[in-house]
Amino acid sequence: MSENKIETNWPDLTGRIVGKQHILPVRVYYEDTDFSGVVYHASYLKFMERGRTEVLRMRGVHHHELDTGLHGERLAFAVRHMDIDFLKPARIDDVLEVHTDITECKGVRLIIQQRVMRGDEVLITAKVTAVAISAEGKPRRLPKGLIAKMNGEEAQ
Repeated sequence: MSENKIETNWPDLTGRIVGKQHILPVRVYYEDTDFSGVVYHASYLKFMERGRTEVLRMRGVHHHELDTGLHGERLAFAVRHMDIDFLKPARIDDVLEVHTDITECKGVRLIIQQRVMRGDEVLITAKVTAVAISAEGKPRRLPKGLIAKMNGEEAQ
């Protein structure tokens, strides 16, 4: 009688932090591709959004807390600008990693560097500028405690 072995090395859904960088594994599914089996360009935006969400979650910044006004008023993040370089294609069943690094967090602005990797190959690079906004869509300064968390530091 043989036992079924269960793989225990599967990555966490939220990824991992190595140094100051967050790494999120992503598998490419059929729904992520175009008619040729190559990842559709907009799918990379979804992968990178997941990376940005998970780095915040792992640093203790939760969207539900922002939305409830726990930090003084209801806050949200909006992407203001994005520079993307599509360097190499990914294909169905590839296992990718989204590397996310918050390189600047002050005032209302976050600057985030992202790379989508397949092993050692860089497929996509992106520089994302996001801003904190109120429920009415107006720019809002981030509270110091949130900035500390986003920078991977303890609140002072």
